Amino acid sequence: MTSDSVSDRPLISIDLALPTDLDTVTPASAANRPGTGTAATRRLGTLVAVMLTALAAFGLVFSAEDVVQGSTVRIMYVHVPTIWVAYMAFLVTAVCSGAYLSRRNRSLAWDRVAGASAEVGVLFVAISLVTGSLWGRLTWGTYWVWDARLTTTLFLFITYVGYLAVRRLGGTQRQRARRSAVLALLAVLEIPLVHFSVELWRSLHQEASVANPNARVELDGLMLFSLFLGVVTFTLFYVWLVLHRQRVLALEDTVADRGLDEAIRDRRNEAVG
Repeated sequence: MTSDSVSDRPLISIDLALPTDLDTVTPASAANRPGTGTAATRRLGTLVAVMLTALAAFGLVFSAEDVVQGSTVRIMYVHVPTIWVAYMAFLVTAVCSGAYLSRRNRSLAWDRVAGASAEVGVLFVAISLVTGSLWGRLTWGTYWVWDARLTTTLFLFITYVGYLAVRRLGGTQRQRARRSAVLALLAVLEIPLVHFSVELWRSLHQEASVANPNARVELDGLMLFSLFLGVVTFTLFYVWLVLHRQRVLALEDTVADRGLDEAIRDRRNEAVG
């Protein structure tokens, strides 16, 4: 194997391990793999499906309407959890990136988890932006205003789309990991700017109502339960997606690495011949 070998084992032993032995993976056989699932991830996926169903029931049926916004408030059960989980995803990306840069024996597993977490985070920010636009249309009368919270969230989204683009640039896997790690440690600094934007600038967006003990907004018991159910559900959904995505990235790195080894071996054989 080359110096960029992807034989590094994934980080979390309980379920980040690939379901098959990487040493047996070839470009031809990789396409015939049954998937990246294991018994544990299938159980987790089933739990996530059940919790998403429960969230839909509580959010759409059991929880009360808001006295001011009516049924519009039900968007909150997706909008708020997705942006909070996106924050967490980008923090995980930063932590894994920092771990990769700080370790003497740098495992590419850190880089793969960082990349997988960023991809899921971008997905969740996109969901938050879409649901926020729908909520804004129903409450403000427009899908978009250049409000401080909306603008900084959009900037966060664009930054991490750029991070994913940087990961696709040419070079070795180690070069990819280094440049991505540096960018991730810079990009994560935007999260406090987004979160506190409603306090730093005049904003149409309401301030935090659950985490802030001085907030003037009170939630009904079932509304609060539905909101926390949404946070837990989307957090588990995030974990499930990252588990699968980092395995796919590991397989992609393995196929690319073996392809390079085969090219070098063929070139040497030509030289000998």
